[in-house]
Amino acid sequence: MHRLIIKGLSKTYPNGVQALNDISLSIGNGMFGLLGPNGAGKSSLMRTLATLQPPDNGQVFFDTQDIYQSPSLLRSQLGYLPQDFGVYPKFSAMELLHHMALLKGIVSKADRKEQVLALLNQTNLYAVRKQSVSTFSGGMRQRFGIAQALLGNPQLLIVDEPTAGLDPMERNRFYELLAGIGENIVVLLSTHIVEDVHDLCPDMAVMANGRIILRGKPSGLTRELDGRIWRKTISRSALSVYQQTMEVIATRMNGGRLQVHVLSESSPGEGFEPFTPTLEDVYFTSLTGAKSSGKELVC
Repeated sequence: MHRLIIKGLSKTYPNGVQALNDISLSIGNGMFGLLGPNGAGKSSLMRTLATLQPPDNGQVFFDTQDIYQSPSLLRSQLGYLPQDFGVYPKFSAMELLHHMALLKGIVSKADRKEQVLALLNQTNLYAVRKQSVSTFSGGMRQRFGIAQALLGNPQLLIVDEPTAGLDPMERNRFYELLAGIGENIVVLLSTHIVEDVHDLCPDMAVMANGRIILRGKPSGLTRELDGRIWRKTISRSALSVYQQTMEVIATRMNGGRLQVHVLSESSPGEGFEPFTPTLEDVYFTSLTGAKSSGKELVC
């Protein structure tokens, strides 16, 4: 059983932007979703956990080892797929994986070949193994990114915004790949797409403005909102009135008509109906609460 423990992690960049503000989390084996809007600080946290940049304050332990005291030890157990994954334009998928395997310290040619072929099969890229990675579609490139991240059998896997820009079919393929990685390692998935966390992660946190504002299991967090989310179809011209008088957590189009979702302990007014909340409602409620109070929410 592995565990990643983050204690009081903070990071401020030279331009004065505080990207991380006293982040603390404890994450065990399996898929953990870190959900938050663009600019929340998720990528800064991923880079810091991958030892690509030092924090200003705080500690991170992986299996009791302080990762900043022994970064090389952490890197030997780490698989990392950054948000922007560049490739060498003239290398085939097989050549590039062999090169990356060598950089990861897999010196045996036989071991490299065995791992590379296994990962090409696992990511469904074997048929295009001789094709340049620069010609791959977005989904194929993301699957290749996971293949390189899995070289060396990592015990900690960090993937940052892996499904952004993928079409629904490629996203489903990527879901299947991530879900099949196994429950015996720590997988940290950073995303702004609620569906990613809903479909993949039994444990999660929401991040905004460099802070963790919500932590828990998606099913439990959703149950916390039972009976408290109401919806109504309204005219667009009336939206500002509802926003001024009620706690509107989200708006969406439904059949070409505008629908508001309101957080309330009882019916907020005529025409509102209760409905079963989703993880998206949990997400928007936490962001609305963070904006209004600035306090951390834990359920």
